[in-house]
Amino acid sequence: MHVGFIGLGLMGREIAANLIKAGHEVTVWNRSPDKATPLLAAGAHLAASPAGAAMHPVVISMLADDRALEAVAFGEGGILSSGTPTIHVSMSTISVALADRLAAAHAEAGQVFVSAPVFGRPLAAAAGKLFVVAAGPAEAVATCQPLFDAVGQRSFNLGETPHKANIVKLSGNFLIMTVIESLAEAMTLAGRYGVDKGTLLDTLTGSVFGSMIHEVYGKVLVEEAYEPAGFTLPLGFKDMNLVEEAAVAAGVPMPMLSLGRDRLVATMARERHDLDWAAMAKTVEANAGLDPDRR
Repeated sequence: MHVGFIGLGLMGREIAANLIKAGHEVTVWNRSPDKATPLLAAGAHLAASPAGAAMHPVVISMLADDRALEAVAFGEGGILSSGTPTIHVSMSTISVALADRLAAAHAEAGQVFVSAPVFGRPLAAAAGKLFVVAAGPAEAVATCQPLFDAVGQRSFNLGETPHKANIVKLSGNFLIMTVIESLAEAMTLAGRYGVDKGTLLDTLTGSVFGSMIHEVYGKVLVEEAYEPAGFTLPLGFKDMNLVEEAAVAAGVPMPMLSLGRDRLVATMARERHDLDWAAMAKTVEANAGLDPDRR
């Protein structure tokens, strides 16, 4: 399949590379064209604009936030101006409101919008082991399935309303945040009583908390591997703001969300913004009188 791809950040370039490896013909666009160089060497083509990348049956976008996606969709030379009846697959973590706006705008332009955000960090993206959460018109989702198979280990179909995929993604990221916070608190408590963080993690993940997220983020906390970031503090804060926006719109109180957002704010105030959002643990330790940088 000939597919356009927009957004070559940490996740996007790995996803695009796996599409090429799977035999798809890929045309890429990125605001900074130099990031496309390795993909061009692997056989990709370079588009001059988002509209150029959308001149194909499917165009995938993987961008940092609502504002970036709005620019490539609605802006001059954007996807909606391509005049092509493309299927636009957004793999970005975006707001419910923007998903609704994009679905309506694409329909008006004779195009189709599919939300397909993914779970997984850059290493999972590189290995083609993402989890794809897709929602949109059934025929369009079926058309895109070979692309999802090329980049993920499993896909989930949430039905025909695109924003349902986005709310599932936001809910998942909220839960990941709560896991980071609870692991950090438990490790700090255990450390006060002389229990090694690694020993605690091995015990818990080998018994009652044997989940992928506990294992992945637990390892990050034990090793204090906050850089290079798989998912930065500002991106985590952005996502929790999107969760809050959705919660307020639906009238759903989320006290744990408020705690997590405050923790992210405090951590961004005292740490570099390019650290992984798991660096929330540094603030937990500091509040307990344990400065990780002085141990």
